Formats: sequence, C-alpha cells, structure tokens
Amino acid sequence: MTAFEINNVNLFYSDFQALHDVNLKVNKHEITAFIGPSGCGKSTLLRALNRMNDLIDGCRVEGEVLLNGVDIYKEMDVNVLRKRVGMVFQKPNPFPMSVYDNIAYGPRVHGIKSKPQLNEIVERCLRDAAIWDEVKDRLKKSALSLSGGQQQRLCIARSLAVQPDVLLMDEPTSALDPISTAKIEELVIQLKKQYTVVIVTHNMQQATRISDNTGFFLMGEMIEYGKTSDIFSVPSDKRTEDYITGRFG
Repeated sequence: MTAFEINNVNLFYSDFQALHDVNLKVNKHEITAFIGPSGCGKSTLLRALNRMNDLIDGCRVEGEVLLNGVDIYKEMDVNVLRKRVGMVFQKPNPFPMSVYDNIAYGPRVHGIKSKPQLNEIVERCLRDAAIWDEVKDRLKKSALSLSGGQQQRLCIARSLAVQPDVLLMDEPTSALDPISTAKIEELVIQLKKQYTVVIVTHNMQQATRISDNTGFFLMGEMIEYGKTSDIFSVPSDKRTEDYITGRFG
C-alpha cells in the first residue's frame, strides 16, 4: 500500500529550481530514507510532503504529491495535512512549557479538553516515544530541562499526539550523541508498525540500519530509488556507488 505518490515534481524557489522531475512512491508502514550531499534537495522534498515550503516566499511546486490518493496541493487543507503528516526537525524544538503541555498542545488545538482523555494521550504518546519511564515524574517540569536526546523523543511524542499517518524526520539525530542516536533509531523501527516514516539523513550507516527503501539525491535530482539493501550493495548508477563509497560528498 502506498502512502505518498510523488509524480513529476519540480520545485522552484523564485528562479532557482531545487527539484527536477522527482517520481517515487512511499510505502505505508515502511521507513524511507533520503540520502545525498548537502544541498541536493532531500530536505526540500521532505518539506514538500507537508507543505512546509509554503512558508517560503517565491516557492512553487509543479507536479503531483498524493497522500492516500489525494493531491495535497490542490485538494487538501494545509491544517488537515499537517495533522496527518507530522514533522520532527534536526534540532529538538520543545515548546517552552511543561512536558505534559508539550504533548497536550496539539490535541487541545484540535478540540480535546477532557483531562482524563488528555492524560491518556500524554501517557500513550510518551510510551510510544520510549520516554515515559524517564519523564513520568517530571510531567509538570519544563521540557527545556530535559537532555537533547530526551527533548528529541519528546518532540516525536508531540508529533504522535495528533495521530498522524506519516512521520517526517529531517536529520533527527544529527545534533545527538551516539547513545541518544541509537535510542531514536530503535524508536523509529518500532514506530513503523503504526506509522509511515520518511527520514532525511546524512548518515549512510543510519540509512542502512533502519530504512526499508532509500532514495539517493544529487543536485535536485533523484538519481536512484529502491530497496535499501540493493541501493547499498548493488547500486545501478555509478554516481550512487561513488557517493556511498565516499568518493564525494
């Protein structure tokens, strides 16, 4: 089953073309990784999947981005889209409020006011993000008092609180130490049972460890896309092979 279908997508920032004719399918309940050197378009494509690029002046998208068959640019309200497609950023960005209120924020915005219901959502999401045991006695404390790795898992929990279909992750471990990175990777593998995950990573070992499918991007083009095991062991394009063997990038 396909979550996202991306057809002939070209993306422009004013006169600069950042993506050229990108075509791919993102499967449900799988982890899809985008790899490539800095400035190759992988984060741009990720942000196009929940219209984060709408916030940039002069950005325009041509082609189709379908979520469960619905065109997200022509047929879907952006608030509905962002409820269904959550985003976790490179640097943890908890709100300057309590751990509890970080998680309850989204459900409250969407009209949930019942305290027992909010309590249940907060606990479930913190458990799903593998951080409940570390914060259950600190729910009223500021989220900013948590470590970097804990803050990132809190941000993942916050994304899960509005029950998205898809979780987008833009280099979610690049600011973290190896132990926190390993925890996030284990968590992502667990999350694919319930969610579809798309992750941008500079770390090729990370892509091989956690992803089912990988797309390699270079200068705004998707050079190759397929099963991660194939991309890393038998790439069909010389440029992919040169990148993953460290000849450039």
